[in-house]
Amino acid sequence: MVTGLAVVTGDWMQQPSEKSYKILMLLPVSTKSHKNIFMPLAEALADRGHKVVMLVNHPKSSKHPNVLEINHDLPYYKEENQNMFITRTSKGQADFFIKSLPAIARDIYKVPEVKKLYDRRKDFDLIILNLLFNEAIYPFVHEMPFITIATSGLNVHQSAMLGNPLNPAYKVVGTVLTSNRPSAWQRFQNALAGVMRGFAWRHWTIVPLIQKEITAQFPDLPPLLELERNLSLTLVNTHFAIDTTVPLLPSQVEIGASHCRPANPLPQDIEEWISGAGPEGVIYFSLGSFTRGSSMPVQYRDAFLEAFRRLPHRVIWKFDEELEGVPDNVLIRKWLPQQDILGHEKVKVFISHSGLLSVQETVYHAMPILAIPIYGDQPKNAMFIKMSGFGDMLTWEDITVDKLINEITKITSNPKYRENIKKASLTLRDQITTPMERAVFWTEYVIRHQGAPQLRCPAANLSWVEFLMLDVVGILVVVLWVVLYVMRRVVAATVRKVFSNGDHMKKKSE
Repeated sequence: MVTGLAVVTGDWMQQPSEKSYKILMLLPVSTKSHKNIFMPLAEALADRGHKVVMLVNHPKSSKHPNVLEINHDLPYYKEENQNMFITRTSKGQADFFIKSLPAIARDIYKVPEVKKLYDRRKDFDLIILNLLFNEAIYPFVHEMPFITIATSGLNVHQSAMLGNPLNPAYKVVGTVLTSNRPSAWQRFQNALAGVMRGFAWRHWTIVPLIQKEITAQFPDLPPLLELERNLSLTLVNTHFAIDTTVPLLPSQVEIGASHCRPANPLPQDIEEWISGAGPEGVIYFSLGSFTRGSSMPVQYRDAFLEAFRRLPHRVIWKFDEELEGVPDNVLIRKWLPQQDILGHEKVKVFISHSGLLSVQETVYHAMPILAIPIYGDQPKNAMFIKMSGFGDMLTWEDITVDKLINEITKITSNPKYRENIKKASLTLRDQITTPMERAVFWTEYVIRHQGAPQLRCPAANLSWVEFLMLDVVGILVVVLWVVLYVMRRVVAATVRKVFSNGDHMKKKSE
């Protein structure tokens, strides 16, 4: 019998959990930015007294005693081995994943520490997966409760699998939808892109190759896409202030900007550089953690250097090696405290690759942005920035010295961009609970309720024919055809009867 409801107070995150759980986080294929989403949650759970083990592809970064990181150290998905300016085309990205992901599926279970972790996976109370690019690790979740973190935002294919297909009339898949009232042709292209991308990844190119490697090692395991369907819940790295507003299920929990925080004091040298700028202020330039600045083609690098030389602003540029011919108004650093820079009042614009975490940070700190996307979801994010009036976007093919100067001048001199992004920032910050509180609560909720089957939408068990009610439409069509056929026969018989009676009366009168 239920005697009351659990009460969540504002300081519950600082209190230890009633029971300590063992949680396994699997992100063997991830960028540093993906790990930056997982790590705060891992440490928040650890603060609650839970034991967290993380399978990663980066060096250890947490000092928390309750967090254990295991680096498989396979070479296939490391930043230092990639040149995203080469693989940024659709074909380049496809070739990269076709080469790397099946190789990871082939080799990862041969890593002794990974094999030991797999053998004792049922010692854990819950598994948390990085949704993106990690089908090779699905064997871990067989007969186990698990949730995912959608690090790149709401995934339309996973949403459909959960029983919540999103309407391509307004939910952007690529960069086709350029307004909130797209044309019929744009909606057709967007719908086609969603269907083709999902089919190509899951049923044609990538997942079948991964499945082949997994089947060779685990012949009795159910298909990977069948294992995926046992998902209990997904923590979605998005928020309606920074993405298209869409209907969500109880099993889709928004935790967007969970890594964002107020700015801390800057290191002295950087603070002095920023504070010493004139009234024009400072430009901050970074291409994120996955794309190395040294891989930038020389014509683009030279264009940026010349544009910065002509501008009156000071520039802080995150670049991973020494550069020649750097103007006096440009400061180069291999690493920079991005959120602390974005929160500084003298910084006027952020030139970014428009990765999702960078976009969330720029909205959180209300910083106008010039987006220059490279690959993946970045073109979609850049289009959202432009449509929302947070800044503008350029493609790499369009970059010239004059265009860079014009775009930077336009954004820094027009107050509308700062005003628009300030409104979004207020919306993003105005939440009854923090994203991290929601992430921790729902993670523990799934454990407490043994996988929380009550969250599962019945639509997830329906085929597309059943979900779209095509069988019902078919029955209605058959019934309508029968009714029309019967009516036609009745009308025809009535007409024949009337005319035959008329002919009979005419002959009789003659």
